[in-house]
Amino acid sequence: MLGFSKYMTEMRTLPSSASIALILLLGSVLSACVSETTGGFEQAPDEEALENYLALAQGYLEQQDLQAARRHLNNAANIDPNNSDAYGLWGLIYTLEGDLGLADESFNRAIRLNRGNSRVRNNYAAFLFANERYEEAYNHLEVVVSDTAYQGRAQAFENMGLAAQRLNRLEDAEYAFTRALQLNSNRIRSTLELADISLQRGDTRAAQNYYSRFQTLQQFFNIQPNARSLWVAVRLEQSRGMESRMREYGATLAELYPDSNEYELYRQLIND
Repeated sequence: MLGFSKYMTEMRTLPSSASIALILLLGSVLSACVSETTGGFEQAPDEEALENYLALAQGYLEQQDLQAARRHLNNAANIDPNNSDAYGLWGLIYTLEGDLGLADESFNRAIRLNRGNSRVRNNYAAFLFANERYEEAYNHLEVVVSDTAYQGRAQAFENMGLAAQRLNRLEDAEYAFTRALQLNSNRIRSTLELADISLQRGDTRAAQNYYSRFQTLQQFFNIQPNARSLWVAVRLEQSRGMESRMREYGATLAELYPDSNEYELYRQLIND
């Protein structure tokens, strides 16, 4: 069902185009040091105890210890049965367990309880994207990116661009990736996708500029090329009339990713 490598609590993109391109990344697990006892938290006010239970549930979710995460969420429910963050975490747990209907229900309840909870809405968009519900994912991400206080806004724009691509909405994708780079110039996936979009538009110069930026970021973050980035490079060099460089990238694609869709496209290209 999922091309997610793991579930955490914030969404980001994967560098590999062979996977679904969206995963959830954990933020801070514990906001403060807590002491856990067999009966709960010692002398903690309800609000503080609630925050601690949610933080622990989030931490155990990161470790994929779902039983422990469930225990702390049940403790949180005893304090506040209508907490948006708690239902958002239930959505992640149910997704990991394969109970997609319950996951969908939990995410929706979390959003109904707090429509301004951008993190939960962002995670729900990841769930929708993974289940090929791209239009719904895009619509939720539009709400997320309108929250100027949300710290993951650049990432949300990037994810919105990926959803727009799946919907074949090139202009919307270009806008979203451009906004992602305006907010964070180190968004490597947005840079690569803008190179690809520029090639589709026939703008070789812009594609070259974006791909050069992509390579700089790739080197800085020590990220290995994947099949998609090599395929973009192949098409870029073809558009520049640089057949020898095109074949060099193609050879790397054949060596590293012989079973990829991108390599099959390359074979079709050189055999035409």
